[in-house]
Amino acid sequence: MSTDNSTKNSTNAERERILLEEIERDPDTNQATLARKLGVAVGTVNWHVKRLIAKGYVKVKRAERRKLRYIITPEGISLRARLTVAYVENSMHLYRESRRQAREALQAAAQRGIHHIMIDGEGDIADVVRLTCLEQGFEVVSDGQDGAIGILEIRGQKIRMSEPVKE
Repeated sequence: MSTDNSTKNSTNAERERILLEEIERDPDTNQATLARKLGVAVGTVNWHVKRLIAKGYVKVKRAERRKLRYIITPEGISLRARLTVAYVENSMHLYRESRRQAREALQAAAQRGIHHIMIDGEGDIADVVRLTCLEQGFEVVSDGQDGAIGILEIRGQKIRMSEPVKE
């Protein structure tokens, strides 16, 4: 399986987990609301919901003339639980890997006499890097500090130390 298929399968599993959670929370939800929560088109939600119905994870009943009610089946509850466990395991793996990469980059920085770090990136991984810097005794700076400044670059899930800036 290629990385693209792996990413696509991961995205589909994440969408299905969220859909099952939302359907369980509110059986009267509609596809437009689900699409907004997922940040995707209604057609994408429709495709996922049809798959969940075909696999027996969700049942649909007509509540009113044009309104549908989605019911998560026991099999759907089981799938949601499995997807949630997989999500948590993947999140913990990403957290541990980010911490490992950050510690390695910081060890290299310390060997070069760098103790001030700028973080080039945003999001959850940047937050993990920031906490790792503080834990390891590095000062996180925005700019303009005296002395050598190391820059930890975050690109996707990769963390690397770029050449230090001499101020």
